[in-house]
Amino acid sequence: MKRTGPGILLLAAVIGAGAGFLIDQFLTAGGRSTFTPVVTLPILLVLLGLIDIALAIPIARATRGHSAAPVNPFRAVRIAMLAKASSIVGAAVGGLGLGLLLFLLTRPVIPSVGSMATIIATAGCGAVLVAAGLVAEHLCTIRKKDDDDDEHPGDGGTGVTHGH
Repeated sequence: MKRTGPGILLLAAVIGAGAGFLIDQFLTAGGRSTFTPVVTLPILLVLLGLIDIALAIPIARATRGHSAAPVNPFRAVRIAMLAKASSIVGAAVGGLGLGLLLFLLTRPVIPSVGSMATIIATAGCGAVLVAAGLVAEHLCTIRKKDDDDDEHPGDGGTGVTHGH
């Protein structure tokens, strides 16, 4: 599994920002009010980030020798995939919040900060989820042992096979 790169996170954020801007554009063109995320969305984003890290800590302890329990590689991959998905979703939702904010700031009358608080919190907590996802993904990295990969069976540890 490849680690989450900045390119995919940037792409998700740009798509989210474009979607946020267009959603508000279409809503106001239809005579409706702009979209505002619910207050619980930023809270849920932070909780998801905390869950990601809490699930990854036992994997990190086991891979670094701080735990007697063996590492289940399937569990480590599942948690790493959850962390990867969380960072991508965090980038997209954070971008969505930035797109909504950008739409509001380009209007002739700028709304008060209080009415934009949920949008600002959504964008910020999306960034927090990206960071938590990347940290959890790093914690789930199982380090390979250098001495096991360099040796071949039957070569006595020299790396040279005889008779082939």
